[in-house]
Amino acid sequence: MQGTGETLLQLHIGRLSVGYGRRRIIEALDLPALEGGTVTALIGPNAAGKTTLLRALAGLVPAKGSIRLDDVELTGLSVAGHARHVTYMPQALPQRVALTVFEATLSALMSSRGDALSAAGAHARALDALARLGISDLAMRGLDELSGGQRQLASLAQSIVREPAVLLLDEPTSALDIHHQLRVMQLVAELVRERSIIVVIVLHDIAQAARYAQRVVVLQNGAVAADGTPEAAITPETLARVYRVEARVERCSHGFLQVIVDRAV
Repeated sequence: MQGTGETLLQLHIGRLSVGYGRRRIIEALDLPALEGGTVTALIGPNAAGKTTLLRALAGLVPAKGSIRLDDVELTGLSVAGHARHVTYMPQALPQRVALTVFEATLSALMSSRGDALSAAGAHARALDALARLGISDLAMRGLDELSGGQRQLASLAQSIVREPAVLLLDEPTSALDIHHQLRVMQLVAELVRERSIIVVIVLHDIAQAARYAQRVVVLQNGAVAADGTPEAAITPETLARVYRVEARVERCSHGFLQVIVDRAV
């Protein structure tokens, strides 16, 4: 189902409702189709429903409604069946995992595509994922020995090595320094161009969303407050209504949108 230069993938979300127990977080949410070859950023204040929506798209929480990838209805699939199409990177890896970075990356690959790869091919692909993130030197380090930022990069390696049709990233740069933030976002952009996949990424950094996403969805209280190009979705009016700040949205000398927050309102 990967993009091949022909018809691009489309992810359709219709009347999606998600909650935990009796508490409803998202109610009857509709989004126009997310298309292959694009990055969609989910932004919004704390408790807006961003991670809940991402986990629903990953099939990790019960959801009502429709999540359809081309002609495949994902909500009717098992967790394993869902994972063949969609890969989810959480905010943090589980603690006390007794694997090296290479072993964890290889395991992620083998769980999704192992039957189609030789041992040598799988090893090469795992090492390539680490190299693209600049963490080859961590290959033989245990996951439990890594810093928060290193663990985040290792988690991303496990996600990209699967080569999914849909890649869901939950704040993948939150623990990283500026250099690694840029490296990760540039890699995501490269993967989208190379594979024509769909990427949905939760970000708190609005400037990153404006720079690297083709589409921005602003969530507020589990509903869509704005949806469109960065320029259309990130406006002073939207920021005032959703984030309760007075802000200016301007282009820098390189043409990128910048948000300058003047005060809380």
